[in-house]
Amino acid sequence: MKTTLIRLINGQDRRQGRWVFAFLIALAIVVWLGLSTGQFLTAENLLNLVAQAMPLIITAIGMMLVVLVGGLDLSVGSVISFTTAVLALGAPGIVSIPGVFILAALIGLVNGIAVTRLNVHPIIATLSMSYIVLGITRILRPVSGGDVPQVVIDAVAGSFLGIPLPVFWGVLTILLAWKIIHGSRFGLHLFAIGGGIASGTEDAARNFGVADKRDTLLAYVGCSCFASLAGIFLAGRIVSGDPNVGLLFELDAITAVAIGGTQLSGGVGSLHGTIIGAVVMALLANGMNLANISPFVQTAIKGAILLLVVGLQSRKKMGL
Repeated sequence: MKTTLIRLINGQDRRQGRWVFAFLIALAIVVWLGLSTGQFLTAENLLNLVAQAMPLIITAIGMMLVVLVGGLDLSVGSVISFTTAVLALGAPGIVSIPGVFILAALIGLVNGIAVTRLNVHPIIATLSMSYIVLGITRILRPVSGGDVPQVVIDAVAGSFLGIPLPVFWGVLTILLAWKIIHGSRFGLHLFAIGGGIASGTEDAARNFGVADKRDTLLAYVGCSCFASLAGIFLAGRIVSGDPNVGLLFELDAITAVAIGGTQLSGGVGSLHGTIIGAVVMALLANGMNLANISPFVQTAIKGAILLLVVGLQSRKKMGL
C-alpha cells in the first residue's frame, strides 16, 4: 500500500498522470471548508455541490478525449449555451433531445475536420467554432427564457428512491466515459495517438495500424456530445435557455483536466483524475461562494489556477 502510494505520488504510473495531487488538494479543501464553516457539511450544501459539479464533470470528461490526442476544444462553452437555447425553443423532448446531440456531433465533426484534414491548430479551429456557435445561439435566444421540455426538467430535479437525480447523472456518465476511455479499443488508440505526438513521433500510432485522423476526429465529436449533455443538465436546472450559461466552461474544463494529471501534450491521463480535478474546481467555487467572495474575484482566481497548472506543463511538448 505504502509502495503504491509513493509510486503514484512520484508519477511512476505515467499513463494515468499525477492525479494523486488533485486528490490531496480536494481532501485539503474538504477539511478546510468543514472546519471553517458550518454550512459546508450540511446535506443541503452537499446536494447543491453535486448539482453544481455535474456539468463541469461531464464537460471535463469530453475535454479529456481531445486532450489525450494532444488537442483542445474551446467551443464547448458555446455548445452548452447553444444546447440550452435549442431545448428552450419549445419543441417536444422526443425531438429536441436527439436534435441537440446531432447538432453537437456536427459541430464536433467540423472541428475534427478542421484539425485533422485542414491542419488548422486546435485552438484556432475550436475558437472560431466557438464564435460561430455563440452567434447562432444569440440569434435563437438573445436573452434568457423559453420553454424547456418537462422531461428534461424532471430528469434533473427531484430524487429516485431517496437519491437525488444528479447522482444518477454522474453514475451513468462515468460508466459511459469509463467504457469509452478505459474499456474500448478507441480509448486505447487515443492514448497511443497522444503518446506519439508528445514524444515527437506523430505517425507512431499510424505505423501500428491506428486510424489516427479518424479517431482524433471522433474525439472532437465525443467532446461536443459530452458538452451537449452538460447543456441538457443545465437547461433542466435553470429551466430556460441562456446564451451565456456556458461562458468560460471551456477554461474550467481545461483546468480540471490539467489538475487531474492529464498532460496537455497528450497520451497521459485518467478518468478518475479528471473527475477529481472537476471536483476540486467545484469545491473551490463552493468555498468561495460560502466565503462571499465576489464573482469577479472568483473568475480571476480561476484564471490564476489555469495559468499555474498549465505553466507547470511543458509548453514545447504542448505545441503552443
